[in-house]
Amino acid sequence: MAEDSSQAVENTEGSESIARPYARAIFELARQEGGYSNWNEQLALMAAVMRNETVRVLLDNPRMTRSDAGAMVVRVCGEDIDQQAINLINVLAENDRLAQLPMIEALYNRFRAEAEGTVEAEVVSSAPLTDEQTAAVTNALKQRLGRDVKLNCSVNEDLVGGAIIRAGDLVINGSAVERLRQLASALVH
Repeated sequence: MAEDSSQAVENTEGSESIARPYARAIFELARQEGGYSNWNEQLALMAAVMRNETVRVLLDNPRMTRSDAGAMVVRVCGEDIDQQAINLINVLAENDRLAQLPMIEALYNRFRAEAEGTVEAEVVSSAPLTDEQTAAVTNALKQRLGRDVKLNCSVNEDLVGGAIIRAGDLVINGSAVERLRQLASALVH
């Protein structure tokens, strides 16, 4: 089991190092063009296409050429991408890197957030947060991180109570499940 998790970490790190030059180039292009949102939307779409199970199965077909794979992704994206995004897909396809699109999107968003002085934070709570709770979490993170915070909230009833907050490298696990795990660990030791 430990080997599986270390393998996953190595795969993520390897994937990040492969995707980084593409993400950096796209980010620099977006900065030169004077806006990040167009690329943000296009990368989100392309990454979503690559996360789609049907698309992945089709791309895994050994008879699918790299050129055909790129053309298929372009067709699935349709008219929602511009010529520069089509060029990116074609370059990624030629280099057998289409699977890197989700990581490219994640890195691009990280570069954008750094440039804009913001950070995206994810809050997973056991119940929907009220407006007051959302504001309190946002303000606390803003003070702790020294940057504007964009909060993405979701609900996971399996947490029983509390919440898990992730903002960049910061992870705060205040879930009831985590507290129970810590209590059990303390009782055993």
